Formats: sequence, structure tokens, C-alpha cells
Amino acid sequence: MTRPGIEEIAIRGIGVIEDAVLPLGPGFTALTGETGAGKTMVVTALGLLLGGRADSGVLRTGATRAVAEGRWLVAADGPVADRVDEAGGELDPAGDGVAELLVSRSVSAEGRSRTSVGGRSVPVGLLQELGADLVAVHGQSEQLRLKSPVAQREMLDRYAGAPLAALLERYQAVHRRWLADRAELERLSADHDARAAEAGELRTAVAEIEGVAPQPGEDVELAALAERLGAQDELRVAAATAHEALSTEDVGGLDALTLLVEARRALERAAPLDPALAALAESVASVASLAADASADLASYVAGLDPDAPGRLEVVQQRINELAVLMRRYGPGLDDVLALAESSGRRLLELDADPDRIESLGEQVAESERLAVQLADELSELRRSAAERLGAAVTAELADLAMGASAVLVDVASRDELTSTGRDAVQLLLQSYAGAEPRPIARGASGGELSRVMLALEVVLAGSDPVPTFVFDEVDAGIGGAAAIEVGKRLARLADSSQVIAVTHLAQVAAFATNHLKVLKDVSGEVTTSTVQRLTGDERVAEMARLLSGLTTSDSALAHAQELLDLATAR
Repeated sequence: MTRPGIEEIAIRGIGVIEDAVLPLGPGFTALTGETGAGKTMVVTALGLLLGGRADSGVLRTGATRAVAEGRWLVAADGPVADRVDEAGGELDPAGDGVAELLVSRSVSAEGRSRTSVGGRSVPVGLLQELGADLVAVHGQSEQLRLKSPVAQREMLDRYAGAPLAALLERYQAVHRRWLADRAELERLSADHDARAAEAGELRTAVAEIEGVAPQPGEDVELAALAERLGAQDELRVAAATAHEALSTEDVGGLDALTLLVEARRALERAAPLDPALAALAESVASVASLAADASADLASYVAGLDPDAPGRLEVVQQRINELAVLMRRYGPGLDDVLALAESSGRRLLELDADPDRIESLGEQVAESERLAVQLADELSELRRSAAERLGAAVTAELADLAMGASAVLVDVASRDELTSTGRDAVQLLLQSYAGAEPRPIARGASGGELSRVMLALEVVLAGSDPVPTFVFDEVDAGIGGAAAIEVGKRLARLADSSQVIAVTHLAQVAAFATNHLKVLKDVSGEVTTSTVQRLTGDERVAEMARLLSGLTTSDSALAHAQELLDLATAR
């Protein structure tokens, strides 16, 4: 069955590598080569593909662009495939439940980076997301990270497996709810006096507005009414004068109606002489009728004028003043006053509910805290149980890695504070020899010891939480002989469930690889150039001999190399 992993990495213009292709595939790949040949450039290229920092300093001398391209096999229905699909990238089906994913990253001489996943340009952050599910890289930086209490707790949780992961998820949901409710309770309690004062002010405003009971548009209507009431005398004089002009009550006085009647009669008397005058007489009669109607309307208007206008005006002005007071306090306009009255009702309902809300939240916070404490205690129990098993398993692995007198202890100390991961402080302790005081691994382990502890941890963790690909950058630093053979065995065992890529300078480690790549250095030109070659047969034996003794033609060195390869094959 095809397993997920890196099928191939192509490198152009990175460090001393001008153009090289690394055929990888499943199993254990060892990467060897002379010092300065560019082995670390392979790790650099992989770092770029996993979203690492893009630095123009990685460019080969004279190159305008550094390019790393990777061809991965990933689970066709796994989280990586889902995330690539969300980003608009495409996967090519490869059968056996896996799909092929192409990833590329380029860095220009100016330091600009371009990233492509599944044929689609994406932000570099996507590579970092995918990298967490694709590859675990172990080098000096990861050794430093292993010293972190957070990394140590995460490693213990990985070992504890699905039961702890499910419990941790439940705990974190309760913990988030507890923090949110507690923050709201603190806010409500701290703002209690201010909110009570706000409620009092709103009640005063609502009472005052309801006492006046303004109506929409009332201010405009009252202003127009006040203007009319203030001009009653002028209106009466104007209407009476117009009425007098149309129809006077003075005996013998001339008015418009009288003159129109005389005009009509004169035209009617002459109409027999000229029929055209008859039509004009009818027109004058119509005008006279309109004038009579207007005269009657004016008389009604004058009669209808309020004799008590000054008294009504005073009432209207008082009402206008009441509205003006509201608008000064709660306006600027009457619409704003009415809007405040409406919104205040809703706000008062909210503020008046504060005491009940505070009491309810207090009970809710107490219950969430109780449940969080309970789940945190359960997490601690699971971690302590897993810590004992993990320490024993890692110690057993160290026995075969030239650290037989050493033991790893995983200490789980519970604190009072509830954090997002529980209340436990996890610490890896290294006991250098029986009876010695266990010391934190951050202070008690050398670089070589730390490498072996990390390898032992990964071998143990592979059984409960496998990673598709492991990359080890000189995990064998500081060791040799029988210990190096044991490192090689463990890398080979790790490769039974995951892809393993190891940069090494030890033949005892490289011998256990199922795929051996060599970085070849060419110094014949002005600029050193390196390429990558897959080694098989005699070429591999010669490289093993070089790693063992520096000799590639000595019969004894070649025999020793072949013996080592035979030993590894028979593991």
C-alpha cells in the first residue's frame, strides 16, 4: 500500500546546489556527503517548502532566484487534502487512497517570496499549516524547542493519545466559557454604579418626556399656529378690506359686485343689436358670481377669526416652550427626543435586568469553574499515568543508545491556576545514573544526549501518534560506534510506520537506510557546485567506506563497509 510522504524534492539555486533532484519515497533515506557539500541546503530547501523564513541569503552566488519544489503523497481524504481544496489547489489522484500534491517556493535576490500549492498561488502561512500535518523536522532548533515546558507537555499529550485529546477538547470548551462568563460578570459588577446612575438618568428623561407627551411634527405645527395667532389683527383688516371692496354695506357706495351687475345689464340691453355682446354678458355674469362667492368666503373668514387669539397664543407659546426645553436637553430635534424615549425603554429593560443577570452569571461562573476543575483533575490523572509509561518507554530506548545508565522521568506537577491546557506543568527530567538527582533536561543534557532523547521520544511516540515524515538533521551528533548503530536501527524502525530522512555523517546510521543519497561537491569551477546522486551497489559501499575511514579504495575499508551493510540488512 502506498504511504503518504515526500516523493521528490527539486532544488535550484540554493547555496552550493545549482540544480539537483532528491528522489525520496517511503522508508529510510540517508543523506551523506563531504563537509561543505551542501547537505544542510537540503534541509534549508525543505524548510522553505514548510513555510520557513525566506531569506535572499540562501541564493547561490550568481543566481537570481532560489527555487524549492516538492512532490508529496498525501491522504486523499485527510486534513491536508481538505485544506488544499479550500485554498483552491488541486490534487492528482495516485490510487491506494492517496493523492499527489505539488508544492513550490521561490525566493528572489530582493528577498521576495512566491508560493504555490496544488498549482495555486497561496500565502506562505498555508505552508506552515500544512507542514504541521506533513513533516516533523528535528535539528538543533528543535532540540532547543524540546527544552520548552510547552513542547514537553505537548509531547506527553501526544503519547497519551485520543482519550486525553478528547478530554482536553471538553475541558477547553468549558474553560473558554468560564473565562467569558467571568469577564462579563466582572464587567457588570465593576460598572454597577455607573449603570445604576445611567438607569436613573434614563428614568428621569422618560418621565419628563412622557409628562410633556410630544407628538411627531408637533413643533412645526405649533410654530405655524403661533404665527397665525400673532397676526390676527393684520388678517382681520386684510379680509375686511377685501370684503368691503367686493361688496360694501354703505348706502350708495361703489363696490366690485355693483359695478359688475351694471356692466352685465348694459351688455344685455345692447345684445339684440350685436349677438357677440350676449356672450360677453355671460362672461361678466360669471365673474360677478365668483366675486359674490369670494365676498361670502371673506365674510365667513372674518367671522371665524378667533376673538380670543391673545389667550390662545399664550397657551401655544407655553407648549412651544415645553417642547423647546425637551429639545435642549434631549434633542437637538423633536425626532431625537421621541427616539430617545423609545430607545430608553429598551435600555432600561436591559439595565433593570442587571441584578438578575449578575446573580445568574455568578451561579454560571461557579458551575463552569467547578466543572473545569473536575476536568483539569481528570487531565492530570491521565497525564500522570501516561507520564509513567512514557518515561519507562524512553528509558528503555536510551539503554540501547549508549545511555544505559540514564533514565528519563516525566514529572507532572499540578498548579492552582487553570490554563487553556489544564493545570499541569510538565517537565522532562534526565537522571544521568542510578542514584543521581534527576535534573530538567533543559539543564542536564548535552547536545548529543538531547539528540538521542529526542530520537527515543519519537520512536516511542510513533506507536501512538505517527507523523507522515520525520527529518533528522545530524541526530547522531556526538556519538559513534555501537550507539550509532542503535541510532540507525531506531531510524529504520521509525521508518516502518513513517518516512524518515536523515542527514548524517556516520556510516553506522546510513547503513540502515533503504535509500542512500549523496551530495557531491565539485570545486573545479570558480563557484563550488553540488549535485545529488542515488547510491547503489559498489558506489554505496565506497561511500560507506569513506564515512568509516576516509578511504574509498582500501580493500579492508570496503570489506568493513560491506560487513556493516550486511549487518543492517539482517536487522
